[in-house]
Amino acid sequence: MKRVPRSAELRVGGLSRLSTCDWPGELVATVFCQGCPWACGYCHNPHLIPPNAEVDIAWPDVLAFLESRRGLLDGVVFSGGEPTLQAALPEAMRAVQALGLRIGLHTAGPYPGRLAEVLPLVDWIGFDVKAAFDEYEGITAVAGSGAKARESLLHVLASGVATDIRTTVHDALLDAAALERLAVDLDALGVGGHRLQAFRATGCTNAALLEKSGG
Repeated sequence: MKRVPRSAELRVGGLSRLSTCDWPGELVATVFCQGCPWACGYCHNPHLIPPNAEVDIAWPDVLAFLESRRGLLDGVVFSGGEPTLQAALPEAMRAVQALGLRIGLHTAGPYPGRLAEVLPLVDWIGFDVKAAFDEYEGITAVAGSGAKARESLLHVLASGVATDIRTTVHDALLDAAALERLAVDLDALGVGGHRLQAFRATGCTNAALLEKSGG
């Protein structure tokens, strides 16, 4: 019996065929991986949170599309959801590399071991830091999530991979004092650059946050 590649098992919740913003300076396709272990209230892709939700896009079809764009795209960004939730991610990345495309990754770091496994395959990372590490549960609704994120960020910093470290800010979740505590945590890790990005109402389904933002 012919072995089915693990990459064929990647569960794809969405595909952006052309993006100029998911990896700044690069022309990419973005693969939105289904599933995330956290439930951040400001999430603008909440339909990607359930890991077992039905998906309509088959990974082999995504690969066929990417092959048709060889020489036209600079790379592929694996986003989510949370890509490192899926065990199929490393082989999927290798399949993309075989097409001559570079690899970008959006992650919040809930799985430090899995992130460490794919770091040698990755050319750029967008790393989402939620809050000061001992305050993560207020954002993610998951106990211990800050310790996982901190460990993952340490892996990223040690790897030397180009990284955009960013934090989504909603005043109801992160006030000025909370941002200062976050800055202290990042300074302690030697983070040299950190970007704040405003909450986007688009896609968010949290009524309380939308009301407090005027969305």
